[in-house]
Amino acid sequence: MLDRAVVDALFPSDLPEPSFWEEQYPPRQLPEGAKVTRLGPSPTGFLHIGGLYVGMIDRDLASHSGGAYIVRVEDTDQAREVEGAVDQFNRAFKYFGIEPDEADSVGAYGPYHQSQREQIYLTYVRELLRQDKAYLCFATKEELADITARQQATKLPTGYYGRWAIWRDKTAAEVQEALDAGRPYVVRFRSPGKAGERTSFVDAIRGPLEHEANRNDVVILKASDQSPRLPTYHFAHAVDDHLMRVNLVIRGEEWISSVPTHLQLFDALGFERVQYAHIAPLMKQQGGSRRKLSKRKDPEASVEFFIEAGFPAEAVQYYLRGLVNARLADLPLAEALASPISLAECGVAGPLVDLVKLEDIAADYVATLSGEEIIDRISAWAATYDPELVTVLSAERDAALAALQVERGPEVANPRKDLRKWSDFRAAYGFFFPSLFTLVSDRTDERLGGLPPELISAFAADFADGYADLEDGQEWFGQIRELAGKHGFAPNPKEFKKNPDAYPGSIKEAAQLIRVSLTGSTRSPDLHAVARTLGKDEVLRRVRALAG
Repeated sequence: MLDRAVVDALFPSDLPEPSFWEEQYPPRQLPEGAKVTRLGPSPTGFLHIGGLYVGMIDRDLASHSGGAYIVRVEDTDQAREVEGAVDQFNRAFKYFGIEPDEADSVGAYGPYHQSQREQIYLTYVRELLRQDKAYLCFATKEELADITARQQATKLPTGYYGRWAIWRDKTAAEVQEALDAGRPYVVRFRSPGKAGERTSFVDAIRGPLEHEANRNDVVILKASDQSPRLPTYHFAHAVDDHLMRVNLVIRGEEWISSVPTHLQLFDALGFERVQYAHIAPLMKQQGGSRRKLSKRKDPEASVEFFIEAGFPAEAVQYYLRGLVNARLADLPLAEALASPISLAECGVAGPLVDLVKLEDIAADYVATLSGEEIIDRISAWAATYDPELVTVLSAERDAALAALQVERGPEVANPRKDLRKWSDFRAAYGFFFPSLFTLVSDRTDERLGGLPPELISAFAADFADGYADLEDGQEWFGQIRELAGKHGFAPNPKEFKKNPDAYPGSIKEAAQLIRVSLTGSTRSPDLHAVARTLGKDEVLRRVRALAG
């Protein structure tokens, strides 16, 4: 065991004692049963949809119990930090309405970036060294690689434990000699675990679990020749969860194997253990099998995918809540968003992320919004992702409202549901705006069905020359029907099918010419409603472009 004076000399002379931090971060005054939860995103990459999923559960459980939800940025791996990642975290939390109670500069238990908590960690590392619950390790990379190679050669579990922990039992004199030589070192936790031992604990989702005890002397403080001196994740999370007074940690099931290590650290530090809840990962169906949703393979694994596409936040939240608790998927959206999430109802099989299902939910949700709400929401999204659209919607707001009323509204039995996310607006409604619409003037365009160009030109010219902006839909369509007969089209698809050589097409193909000229698409809302919304002058401008 190192002399206390030797240990203390390794740290700043003004480093506070643990009692200082305990007073600085006292137990929270919260109602009985209140949950203090935290999300710990790492800025080594952008936020995975699974992070949003966990954050949503954290936020819900804290809110409904009268507790607090914390976002703590776990940035101790500064070499791999991605620029802009923290900004993306904040943008995602704001977009989806799961902003934390405490984060960055808000809250009395910060700082909320681990890289800013160096002094706190050093206090507790020093305390473990004073108590001989940790030790200095001067093993080189080469020595560690040799240990791993020999363990693998003899088919032993790899790690730094037992006789392989070459600095665990060095004498104080040997340690002092290494210090005097200026050799860099890490601090390792002196694990009390032994080979073959088991650890039991109760998971808030999975109930009683048993796992092999940790026997590894894990690193708790990184190399002494680095600045700042930062801890490893294992140690930092134990200190932070204690001082931030977190009492429920929700995280992915891949962390279950780390629980024995974490419980050892809590015990060694004299901290009350937190409760863990390990959720099943989000999955994707691929062929006949399921696999974890992967950031590397799946665009939808990134939260940014949903923000850039403009999925309504409420629809995504509703969908994710249904994956957490199946009961919530059967409730109306507003009720499901207000109902508490229950950990007891979480499954242990990973739920499938189904974008088709999400888009259906989003379409149903958008259909409940007024035109004004939709334009406001699209404009807010487009300010970042489609600035041109913001200008158009601002200058032509009345036209946008009129476009959104086509086949929508309380009087329509089956309203249009072609707007699932805000990025759909251009494709679904862009043709209503002259500034966004590209005139169809190429009579060989495949959208026109391969009809002879001279026939297309003559039909469009006749339509424009005799066009009447009629209020009655049947009368309005009569103009197309009459011209179809004049230009040799069959009166219906059945007649055309019976004798295809006798006609260039049927009334369907004739109407398609007008549809494509007005909307640029072979599929559109009711053609009469489109024409009335565009107005006579715009109808004529578009049809005459096709006539040439």
